[in-house]
Amino acid sequence: MSLPRYRALALNHPDFDAAFGPAGLRVAPGGRLATVSDAASIRQAVLLLLSTRPGERVNRPEYGCYLFRLAFAPNDDTTAGLAIHYVARAVERWEKRIAVLSLDAAQAPEDPALLEVRLRYRVRASGQEDEIAVAVPVEIRGVP
Repeated sequence: MSLPRYRALALNHPDFDAAFGPAGLRVAPGGRLATVSDAASIRQAVLLLLSTRPGERVNRPEYGCYLFRLAFAPNDDTTAGLAIHYVARAVERWEKRIAVLSLDAAQAPEDPALLEVRLRYRVRASGQEDEIAVAVPVEIRGVP
């Protein structure tokens, strides 16, 4: 058995992990802080990258993704293209552990007020594939 290549503290993100309990660090059954490793660690890092606005991190002010700029933008092809561009640039710069397989953005089928960004990627070290979907609130045509 080999040791995990990547390890991080387990974090419940308020926007993505609501089903797993309250936001914040998780506590393991023994009372210590819980950790995630390998693919789960990378998935958590990508979610944090996409939900962080550049300027939020004190020691790394350029870290993050500009998806927040699209909030309440028109739900059209231009906005979808910008979402793809912002995610691609952030992943390219900050997450070298993954290879992007596909990246798409389109109106969410269940809610026209959301732009759904889907990122499929492969973990370079293990070859494991995963997909992340992030929803951005946008303007419905004719309704702000």
